Amino acid sequence: MASTWVPGVSAETPFSLANIPFGIISSPADPAPHAAVAIGSRVLDLKVLSSHPAFASLFPALKDCAHVFSQPTLNEFAALGRPVHRDVRRAIQGLLAAETAHPDVLRDNAELRGKALLPRTGVQMHLPMSIGDYTDFYAGFHHAYTVGAMFRGPQAALQPNYTHLPVGYHGRASSIVVSGKSIRRPVGQIILDPTAEPKQPTTAPSRQLDIELELGCFIATPNEMESQIKVADAEDHIFGYVLLNDWSARDIQKWEYVPLGPFNGKNFATTISPWVVLADALEPFRTRGVDNWTPLQAYLNEGKEENVFDIELQVELKTPQEDVTLISMTSSKYLMWSFPQMIAHHTLGGCPLRTGDLLGSGTISGPSPSEKGSFLELSDGGRKDILLYGMDVRRFLKDGDTVTITGICGKPGERVGFGECVGRIQGAAPL
Repeated sequence: MASTWVPGVSAETPFSLANIPFGIISSPADPAPHAAVAIGSRVLDLKVLSSHPAFASLFPALKDCAHVFSQPTLNEFAALGRPVHRDVRRAIQGLLAAETAHPDVLRDNAELRGKALLPRTGVQMHLPMSIGDYTDFYAGFHHAYTVGAMFRGPQAALQPNYTHLPVGYHGRASSIVVSGKSIRRPVGQIILDPTAEPKQPTTAPSRQLDIELELGCFIATPNEMESQIKVADAEDHIFGYVLLNDWSARDIQKWEYVPLGPFNGKNFATTISPWVVLADALEPFRTRGVDNWTPLQAYLNEGKEENVFDIELQVELKTPQEDVTLISMTSSKYLMWSFPQMIAHHTLGGCPLRTGDLLGSGTISGPSPSEKGSFLELSDGGRKDILLYGMDVRRFLKDGDTVTITGICGKPGERVGFGECVGRIQGAAPL
């Protein structure tokens, strides 16, 4: 990968020239949300760039479509399809490369550079997509096994269907928020005394507020109702990926989820990182996921072993006293099911996916105690303290806690990452 002429691009930045993630920004000069890409400590304003007279010749894949970068979401750009995304990303890389073939467009054009290349700290980030539907899967094998063993014992940890299909449920999109927005502690029905019979719930703020470390996948091109997306074709329907924290109220969920699954314990908030890492940027980091010992149905058989990504994931907790503790390090390679398999299964019965739909991987945990993607696992179901800096402990989240998730892959100078997925817990609303 070539170097870039853009200043402030350190070897450790997640936004190297090898990445070029897309997002939606607003700035003091232009408060209307519009498209940009991240490069080092700066953003390239694509709305400004698209006004350059040479834009049409530099971006032939966007013929008659330059307006997509003036839109308040990336949906119209995503809907153009993966070949267009690939060509546009390469063209941007070419403009930003140190030895660019078009130095007069941006590198040596001080006026345009001043308008289009902005400090990342000086812009506001927005949800990158208009999300019509959200589906949360349960593809993290070690999480599924650990939590199942916690409640049903090791012999019955996994439900009989787990290795046969990507288990998932339809969530809600209305409470998906971009990184940085505070999360209010949810209120719901909880059981204070689990030994009492009959069970008597109390309506109260959750006392077991948790995180779920996940990877999110945005759909680019849709399928028609009553049609299927074949697993071999599913990659062509993927726009890109984000980090995802599917906040969970374990005590609310425990009481309500039988027999239909999560509801108020999950629907109060989901946080995603603001930059969409395009599918092509992650291609070099393919690896083999968790082995599935069960023969697959034909529609789920990808015919290749390297079907997931090896992204280094970290979770940090900052207390109200500003003490920061790294509480988990794991990898996205610990998925048993790939996103193409999730897409193929999602559309098996003819369900139409639409541009901007979001799929969550489910909680990603590794096999060791330090690789768990939820407090439920880290605290052994709330029975053990998680030790923090500053002589503090947690079993679940307290008001004022801030959770930061990061994800990165690649060597120095060629890092491909997501930035941060951050949320701070606020106290519950008055009853």
